[in-house]
This record gives sequence, structure tokens and C-alpha cells, in this order.
Amino acid sequence: MTMLSNVDIILTCRLGMERVVASYVKELSPEVEVYPAPFNLMGMVLVANVKDKYSFAEEIKRRIPEVEKVFVVEAVTRADIPSIVEASKNLVRNRIAPNESFAVRTTRRGKHGFTSIDVNVAVGAAVKEVTGARVDLENPDKVVVVQIVHDYAYLSIVPGSEFYRKMKPYKFPMYKIFRRFVVGHEPYLGPIDASYTMGTRIGREVQTYEIGELVITPIGSVDANALYHFLRGVFEGIESRYEVQKRSYGREVHKVQVSLQDMHQFVRSHIGEPLIVFEPEGEPISKIATEVAELIINSVKRGKKVYLMVGAREGVPTGIFRYASYVVDVAPGIVISTDYALASALIAISTVIHEKLVAQREEIDKYLE
Repeated sequence: MTMLSNVDIILTCRLGMERVVASYVKELSPEVEVYPAPFNLMGMVLVANVKDKYSFAEEIKRRIPEVEKVFVVEAVTRADIPSIVEASKNLVRNRIAPNESFAVRTTRRGKHGFTSIDVNVAVGAAVKEVTGARVDLENPDKVVVVQIVHDYAYLSIVPGSEFYRKMKPYKFPMYKIFRRFVVGHEPYLGPIDASYTMGTRIGREVQTYEIGELVITPIGSVDANALYHFLRGVFEGIESRYEVQKRSYGREVHKVQVSLQDMHQFVRSHIGEPLIVFEPEGEPISKIATEVAELIINSVKRGKKVYLMVGAREGVPTGIFRYASYVVDVAPGIVISTDYALASALIAISTVIHEKLVAQREEIDKYLE
């Protein structure tokens, strides 16, 4: 395509939205040239013949939510590493200060005799040499973006804030705390299909949050067949979510351990240890947020596990309340269904302790290693 050397803006979008995005761009400025999915490269739209590419890029950001990212092309070169390195040196000079941090992000489309990592390494070294800035792959001030489309490479510099990340310096990874939790969960026992379905939902729920251990806690004598199908669902739910996490997480995933114990014996086994019961009869979480947060954080610092209890159809017997550190109601006036009970409890805990964990990150991390 002749337009490859004359691209002004590169847009990215969800796969299949290329022509929709192109039509909206044309509405904003009929005179520009727009190329949705060039060379059948999905998720990309090229824009050329733009009079003021910087102001037009800002207008696209304001007016077209279908666009994921907007890159103003600030340098174009042949798609070989020496050419890209030379172009990057010229581009970053006086654009990245010595006291700033940077990262390089390369997206390569087409066949080449090098990888995206090769480009990142070469360009990163060049940028560091020219600017004296430091490399920060997690939270850079600036990002040098290299987009390679067949024979051409397009370079841009964008603020690091435009690359959204799930984890940021002011966030604490809550799974580290949840791994210290042991959850006593009453089984949902009823019709066979309902028990199994509820089991799978609870299994996926506990694995999603990567709690340390799930203890199924029936109350007294229960129907063995219903319990069997509930447990079968729990294990299948854990396994299915665990497999997804292994494929998609860039870290080690904890697989939830499951055991079985009568509810009252579970409580007897942990008398004197931190125990939080989640039932509607408890105090609103907002009222005792500070106390709950201190209980959990201090328990972690002492190397203790924190025990949570969640009911199902019958609920946690009120006699157990006497042995609880706190009985908590996470949503006053609302009866939360069994398959959402634990998730609601864990989200409530996250809300009340997250800021305190961030403030004490260095100290807390020592106890979580």
C-alpha cells in the first residue's frame, strides 16, 4: 500500500470494530484518508493526510469511545533494527528528561528476522544512552511506542499513564492476604442439580480469590448424596477457574485446598483464634471497619491465620456468634444469595483494609514472603 510511508495516526480497537471506527473518523474529518484493518491486520486503523495530527488525535479521544488507543506517528522508518534505533535517538532527544523513567513497547505485524523483544532491547539502550533516563517497565513516565507494519516502523512517545495497568504502586495485591484466610462454608444441600450447581459457583468463587483453605462445614447429620454432588461441584469449580488463572496470570497461582469438618467442631478447633462470621444479624461493616482491619492486619503480623464463616440455606447458628471476634453484616437489609456470600464478604474486607495495607506495605510484605 502506498499510504504506509505517510501515516499520521494509528488507532487500535476491538477486533471487528475497524470499519466502525473508520466511519466515525471520516465523520469527524471527511478529507482524511482512513484504512481499516490494513493488510487484514485486525484491531488497527491507519489515518493519513491529517492537517494537524496532534489536535485531531485529541478530538478522536474525546469523540470516539470505540477507539482503544491513539498513537500520533512522530517518526517513520524502515522496519530494520538499525533504522529504528537511529529514528528513536532523534525522536527522544529533548523529549525524555534525565530525571524521568521510560519503557519501550513494540508491536510487530508481519514477518521479520527479529522479535519485538529484540527491538525493545536495542531501542531501550539507545534511549538510555541519549537521554540518561532510567528504565521502568512497570510504571514509566514516558513510553516509546514502536509499531511495525510489514516494511515500515512507526514511532511515538506517549505518557505512561495512557497504558492502563491492573496493578499500580498504590494498589496492594489482595490475594496475598486472602491466602491467609481459612473459610468455613456451610454446604448448600437441596435437590441434586441445585447442590451441584451451587458447588461449582462456590468453587470458582474461592479459587478466584485464592483463599488459603476452604473447609466445608455441614451442621450435624446431612444427606450424603446431596453433599457428594455439592463437593463434586466445588472441586470442578476450583479446577476450571485454576486452569484459567494458570494460563492468564503472570505469576504463581495458589490452588485452594478443600477439607470437610462439622461446623461446631470447626469452631471448637479454633477457639481463641481470629474468627469473623458473616451473617445479617451482625454489625454493619462500616461501623466496625477499623476493628476488622486491625484484627486481620495484626493477625498477619503475628503469623496467624484468619478464619471466616459463611452460611448457606440454614445460616451460621447463633450459638457460634459467642466465639466470633466479630459478626459482620456486609449489606444491611439485603439477603445475599449463597453463591455471592463469600465474594461479598471478601470485597467488603478488601474495602476496609486496602488503604492500611498500602500504608504499611513494606512492613506487611515481610510477613507475606
